Amino acid sequence: MIEYPKLFIGPMTKNVVDTIIKFCENEGENIGLIPSRRQIECYGGYVNNWTTENFAAYVKEKSSLIIQRDHGGIAQGNCAARTSFTYDACSGFDLIHIDPWKIFTDVESAAAETAANMRFINNINSDCKFEVGTEEAIRKYEVEELEQLLSILKKTEPALFDKIVFVVIQSGTGIQGTQNIGTFDKQRCIDMIALCEKYGVSSKEHNGDYLTVKEISKRFDLGLSAINIAPEFGVLETECILEAIETEEQFDMFFDLCHKSNRWQKWLPEDFELTNENKRDIVMVSGHYVYSSDQFVELKQQLKDIDNKIQNTIYKRLKELTCAIK
Repeated sequence: MIEYPKLFIGPMTKNVVDTIIKFCENEGENIGLIPSRRQIECYGGYVNNWTTENFAAYVKEKSSLIIQRDHGGIAQGNCAARTSFTYDACSGFDLIHIDPWKIFTDVESAAAETAANMRFINNINSDCKFEVGTEEAIRKYEVEELEQLLSILKKTEPALFDKIVFVVIQSGTGIQGTQNIGTFDKQRCIDMIALCEKYGVSSKEHNGDYLTVKEISKRFDLGLSAINIAPEFGVLETECILEAIETEEQFDMFFDLCHKSNRWQKWLPEDFELTNENKRDIVMVSGHYVYSSDQFVELKQQLKDIDNKIQNTIYKRLKELTCAIK
């Protein structure tokens, strides 16, 4: 029987992936990888230019880590959803998160689209397991709505329902900049966890980034099964790079790459106005998106021993997080 991780981390960079593999081997820990469709995709993503097949092969050759597609589905990436699902299933992804909620916002249509995609994936690779539901940033739902989703799936797809490992619960998380601005709702957390237990599935919280060890532990003490953390690890790497940058010219090059990418717009407030004083904010939240560009690779080569410093920083945070969820 597969023992699924309590901690899932986005493969924000190659350093993050390599450090997680090393950490799990050294410490005997179990951490899952949750590539989004923009990070890792069938035709290549922004992380190390990895395709789905290349990423899966790299990880599986070096470890036995669980790989789960994060937010698979319509309007979540740059190619057709079912093309992406096909590559995920054929490349040996262990879990696939089916998330149609950007387009299908009412429970009944979201449940129908979720079920259709479960059937599609199962016909390609019957070993694939599933995660269903979505996070508050995409579509907030109440406990009753979550029960409606699970009830429909269990009634319409009883065999495939048994392949649902995780259900996304929403207890109050949200990311803006480099802060978690969510307001924790203890009762909501308790109720959603209880609902998952009622249906025999595991509960998972998304957007656990920037929470303190105490805030994470509190959720697991209430019975949470797993948590996702992603952009925080990209920020950790960018912090190390900024500390290592020695000249204004180096910083300006890094900033220009980040600013032109427009990726920072997802993470900063809508009323954000660029000034000389807040250029660093743009770099902090979007630095990881440009790591695979030729210009950044050239810049990074000027920074002495930077990968070791980055990996040591990531390793330390992994230690803190795994201690929090024991």
